[in-house]
Amino acid sequence: MTVHTTIDSPLGELLLVGERSATATGGTALVSLSVPGQKGGAVVQDGWSEDAEAFDEIVSQLRSYFDGELTRFDIECVAGGTEFQRKVWQALESIPYGTTVSYGDIARQIGAPRTAVRSVGTAIGRNPLLVVRPCHRVIGATGALTGYAGGLERKERLLVHEGALQSA
Repeated sequence: MTVHTTIDSPLGELLLVGERSATATGGTALVSLSVPGQKGGAVVQDGWSEDAEAFDEIVSQLRSYFDGELTRFDIECVAGGTEFQRKVWQALESIPYGTTVSYGDIARQIGAPRTAVRSVGTAIGRNPLLVVRPCHRVIGATGALTGYAGGLERKERLLVHEGALQSA
């Protein structure tokens, strides 16, 4: 059963979508975390149930992250995407809090050729779990902030929050 809720955050309203799970702490595995106006973001569908309580554990971790108390999430997520996307997304999860890497670094980490940097960027752009799967920690080879489905302003805000970028 698909459940959803929204919460307020420093990034604006977050839409959380999940599936009931017997193995997830709190009973819900996260399918998607998106923001309004996000490219490819989730939209509530007919048949989904609004259930804020189903997300209590996930919301607790998000609040702790935004309060500066949590640097790594322990949230069960529903697997999705292609095999290539899953490899890229797994690499994202290994990027330490407060650091950044380039798209080329991710390509090298997954054993993809240098010519695959664009494909890596596309896979990162399709990450359905903003914040939790830290795609905001991937920047251009020159250090420039590039490509974030939730918007570059939010990417900058997250990197400043984590201490990986000085506020302007």
